[in-house]
Amino acid sequence: MFFDPVYFLFIIPPLLLSMWASARTKSAFDKYSRVRTARNVTGAQAAQILLDRAGIHDVKIVPHRGYLSDHYNPVTKTLALSEAVYGQPSVAAVGVACHEAGHAIQHARHYAPLWVRSGLVPLAGIGTSIGYGAMLLGLFIHPYLVGFGALLFSAVLIFQIVTLPVEFDASARAKKLAFEHGIVLEREREGVSKVLNAAALTYVAAAVSTLMTLLYFLLRAGLLGGRND
Repeated sequence: MFFDPVYFLFIIPPLLLSMWASARTKSAFDKYSRVRTARNVTGAQAAQILLDRAGIHDVKIVPHRGYLSDHYNPVTKTLALSEAVYGQPSVAAVGVACHEAGHAIQHARHYAPLWVRSGLVPLAGIGTSIGYGAMLLGLFIHPYLVGFGALLFSAVLIFQIVTLPVEFDASARAKKLAFEHGIVLEREREGVSKVLNAAALTYVAAAVSTLMTLLYFLLRAGLLGGRND
């Protein structure tokens, strides 16, 4: 059981997908980070414009260290932008900043999938820390333990599936509002779309990877498709 070729059949394809998605995201971001917006609007300014136009005045925009570490915290109502986004007037920076502002708008508008995702965070944490370990241990002890671990680990998959519409919607808002509010011009919209579309693929890859991991353990424990010793 220490070397299982079946494991690689399940894991290598999503791993390659994740690597490709990450490489594509980095490539698109790096490319459009070198393209300055005609309006000379920085990421932080772009996010502020979207928040102001949406009537949101209780969200704080702050700089944050780390490459592509941008995120919105609905608990503290803080929109954190990385160094390559916060003060940079590039097409990539504006796209990412507007995407995060899109999450703040979702929060203010009570966008249902965002609230569901927030509620799933604790369960996803348990699934990652305990569920995976239980599945792994169950392969050596008893299939029922694998089933218990899979039940916990499935919370991770559900969390990632709910994350998809949340991220897609935030990107759609960013593309639409950045142009409507004059932050980017027509010729710059393509760059914003390419950066955000590439980033969206990383969430798809994560969900596929989790699904394949879950299916592998269920298959090896004989809980899917019959016993396979």
